[in-house]
Amino acid sequence: MRIVENEKDFYENLESAKRESLKSFSDDKVLVEKYITRPRHIEVQVFGDKHDNYVYLFERDCSIQRRNQKVVEEAPSNIDEQLRAQIGQSAVDAARAVGYYNAGTVEFIFDVDANTYYFMEMNTRLQVEHPITEMITGQDLVEWQLLVASGYPLPKKQKDLYINGHSMEVRVYSEDPYNNFLPGSGKIKYLREPVEQEGLVRMETGVRQNDEISIFYDPMIAKLVVWGKDRLQASQRLSHALSNFKIAGLVNNVPFLKTIIDDDQFKSWDYDTSYIPKNRDALLTRSSDFDQNSLISSVLLYASQSVNTELPSSFLNFRVNSALNKTLNFEAKLVQSPEDALKVMN
Repeated sequence: MRIVENEKDFYENLESAKRESLKSFSDDKVLVEKYITRPRHIEVQVFGDKHDNYVYLFERDCSIQRRNQKVVEEAPSNIDEQLRAQIGQSAVDAARAVGYYNAGTVEFIFDVDANTYYFMEMNTRLQVEHPITEMITGQDLVEWQLLVASGYPLPKKQKDLYINGHSMEVRVYSEDPYNNFLPGSGKIKYLREPVEQEGLVRMETGVRQNDEISIFYDPMIAKLVVWGKDRLQASQRLSHALSNFKIAGLVNNVPFLKTIIDDDQFKSWDYDTSYIPKNRDALLTRSSDFDQNSLISSVLLYASQSVNTELPSSFLNFRVNSALNKTLNFEAKLVQSPEDALKVMN
C-alpha cells in the first residue's frame, strides 16, 4: 500500500507497488482509491428476512482503535438525522442487492472533512459490539436471528424502530497499553466486576476469578456496556463502572480505558481512527502516582486469599457471639510493576 499526496510522486509509487505485488503474489494489478486523511469507522446494523423485509437498526461509531482493532464503541454516532437515514438506507440496499437475510453489519469509512461515507465491507454476523445497538433500540438481536432463521418475518418495520438514549461499550483485555498493547496471559487471581443494573450497566464475559487467560486465544476478559439518556450520562456511567472494575494477577487495560472515557477530546467527539496514536503522550504515559485501581485490587486479592477467620478445630464446641475479624496493616511503595505495589505486614 502506498499513500500518494501529490501528482509528481504517483508513477514512482505505482511502479513500486506493482513490483512488490508481482514479487509477493505473481500479479501486478493495482487498485487506486481515495485516501481519507481523517476517517471514522461507522457501521450500520441491518437485518433481512426470507420475505424480502429489510431494516437498519441505526449506526455505531467504532473509531477508537488500537492496531486497527476496536477498543471503544458507541451508538449512535454524531451524524445528523438526514445522513443517518442515508447511510442506513445504503446499508439496507447493500444487503438487498445480494439477497442477504438475517443479521449483518455494513461498515463504512466516514470522511470527517467531507461529511460523507464510503462502503468498506459487510460482516455477515452479529458484531462483538451489538449490545450497544440493543441498548438504544430495546431489541434483542439474538432473538431476531432465531426468528429469521426459523422462517418468521422481522418483528419490526423500519417505522417502528427509533433511538432511545446513548450507549457505550469498552473491551476489557489482558494487554499492556504502555508496552505497545502487548497481549497478556495468566491467572485472574482477583476479579470484581461492576454491579450490573438492568438497562443501564451490562457485563458480558466468559471468565471468572482463577480462570486462565491463554496465549492461544484473544485475551479479552469482558465487555462492559452502559446506557444513558444522552452521551454525557453514558460516559459518566461508564467512567464510574470502570472505577469499580478490579482485576489483579495479570496486566489489563482498565486504567487506559478510563483515561480515554475521561479525556476532553473524546468527550467533545473530536477524534478519528488515529485518536490513540495521535494522543499517545496523553493516553499512554504511565503515571508516577499509584494506580488506584491496581492498588485496591491488590488489597482485595490479598484479603480474599490470605485472611482466615475460621476457628481452630479445637474450638468447634464454643459459640462466638460476635463476628470474627482480622486487622491488616499495609505499606505501599512505588515500584516498577503495579502488581507488586504492596508489601503486606501482619
